[in-house]
Amino acid sequence: MRRTVLIDAPSNLGLRPPAPGTVPGCYKLAGALREQGLLRRLGALEGGVVVPPRYDLGEWKEGDGDFNAAALAAYTGRLATRIEGHVGSGDFPVVLGGDCSILLGAVLALRRLGRYGVAYLDGHGDFRHPGNVAVSGPVGAAAGEGLAQITGRGQADLTDLDGLRPYVRDEDVCALGLRDVDEDQEELTALGISHASVGEIRRRGPETVARDVLTHFQRSPLDGFWIHLDADVLDPSVMPAVDSPDPGGLLTGELRALLGPLAASPRCAGINVTIYDPDRDPEGMGAALLADLLESVFAQP
Repeated sequence: MRRTVLIDAPSNLGLRPPAPGTVPGCYKLAGALREQGLLRRLGALEGGVVVPPRYDLGEWKEGDGDFNAAALAAYTGRLATRIEGHVGSGDFPVVLGGDCSILLGAVLALRRLGRYGVAYLDGHGDFRHPGNVAVSGPVGAAAGEGLAQITGRGQADLTDLDGLRPYVRDEDVCALGLRDVDEDQEELTALGISHASVGEIRRRGPETVARDVLTHFQRSPLDGFWIHLDADVLDPSVMPAVDSPDPGGLLTGELRALLGPLAASPRCAGINVTIYDPDRDPEGMGAALLADLLESVFAQP
């Protein structure tokens, strides 16, 4: 049986300031979930903290590329080394963010080890890149470019670390839980990147969609796959404490049913959890929900 290892990656470097002079509060996600007793509830080993560089409000302006790019690139390399060591040893990392840019550390680690897929559970396509700025707007926040960046689209100092672009091939990604109106779906379809919106997941059933994802991954010679879980895949009626609480998301039971078959697969190499912001949740209800969800799906028997 693989050892579950809990790793904190409390970086908010991939998000722009929510208001002048402030910083995004999602860096507190890991602490909030640990306060729920997550280490004990998962039966996990302590994996420690990969401490991020300082969030620098600096002199960034539109047109400068991604905000905090140099710091994010350095952090991605260090986080990748931590994750690589655990996956290479046969462990199952549960990585607590932070914003979605921590996924770069996970996929860089996996790319160093071989060829891996990603089940991208997110309420948004996160496919903004220099090739579609006329439609999606200028780049600037890596957390909104996650799916584009891991598939090699974007500035080289983030997408080509170690000369390993792309970290994940287009055909090795499945994006799940996008809002039905998400504007990235047309481009994803044109590129052959597999995706399923909330409406499709409900029509087909989350368990069926998850099984189809596993079948999709089996068509490629993958060494395994990683799960990216952005809390905004959930509907704001159950998870309002995110930076983009758009209506039309999954409900908790639907997300649990989607995660279950993926988590049960022996080819699943690990998971990262992102975007929940305790500053937006003074009662801690979101932290309790996520801890319950992770325990129900990933706890050691």
